[in-house]
Amino acid sequence: MGPTSRGKRPVFTVAMIVLGSALAGGGGLLFMSLFAPAPNNLGVRAGRLAACPSSPNCVSTQAESQDHWIEPLQTEAEEESVIETLADICRDMPRTTLVEQTNDYLRVEFRSLLFRFCDDVEFYHDRRSGLVHFRSASRVGHSDLGVNRKRMEEIRGLFQQRRTVTGDASASVGLERRVLTAV
Repeated sequence: MGPTSRGKRPVFTVAMIVLGSALAGGGGLLFMSLFAPAPNNLGVRAGRLAACPSSPNCVSTQAESQDHWIEPLQTEAEEESVIETLADICRDMPRTTLVEQTNDYLRVEFRSLLFRFCDDVEFYHDRRSGLVHFRSASRVGHSDLGVNRKRMEEIRGLFQQRRTVTGDASASVGLERRVLTAV
């Protein structure tokens, strides 16, 4: 072996180690994302969806933290088609699976394109208040780079469009968050 081939061997070895590490890491992420079980706290309990964890990869209309809070949808209290409209919107979005649907609750799983990370999304139509509460949280990881918030705002826009087309303007009325502070 000449001196030129010896000099290239460490570069090749380092490149193979880096490539192998990247493939192993990517494979590990894919494995983790595909086999992570759904949280056991999903659903509506006493009129509330599960609280967001402290990580930034969750948004909820019922969150205590301003970082996680997002505005609920406003509807007519007695309207029957709200959950069905949301189910139709979610069905039309890529990589979704409708998991559970009742007259006032919908649970959907959204998967990311690359690593198939799963986000659990829930909607709860509170007929007494006329609000649709929702929660969107990543199943694994810490940050979602704002994906959950963007998705929920996209769903809000599509919901308002469909409601405006059907003549129900109440869905497009904004709802201000009122935070009471002790004096």
